[in-house]
Amino acid sequence: QVQLVESGGGLVQAGGSLRLSCSASGRTLSSYVMAWFRQAPGKEREFVSAISWSGSSSTYKGSVKGRFTISRDNANNTVALEMNSLKPEDTAVYYCAADPKSMSTMTTAYAYWGQGTQVTVSS
Repeated sequence: QVQLVESGGGLVQAGGSLRLSCSASGRTLSSYVMAWFRQAPGKEREFVSAISWSGSSSTYKGSVKGRFTISRDNANNTVALEMNSLKPEDTAVYYCAADPKSMSTMTTAYAYWGQGTQVTVSS
């Protein structure tokens, strides 16, 4: 079992940048596919990005491709989401998720979740 804690959220103006971090404890991070999801008020939680166990492969939601970058540091048990050129529609609570089995864009595929960190982008 793994415990996840997100940090790095905040308030930023449109066009700005934020770096989210997810710290894992309990088991080594290299055992898990890691992903970021987000949930805006009144909307369902949606996939943002995922990265493979070694970090050699990643995938992104279409609307963030080219603006967001996911990375991982298995030695330090952390995963990051670098977010650039932020837009008001990126406003949401961002969640880190982990699963040992496969890369997926579905929330139901991930067994472990953090508590979330709020990202607010003002226009």
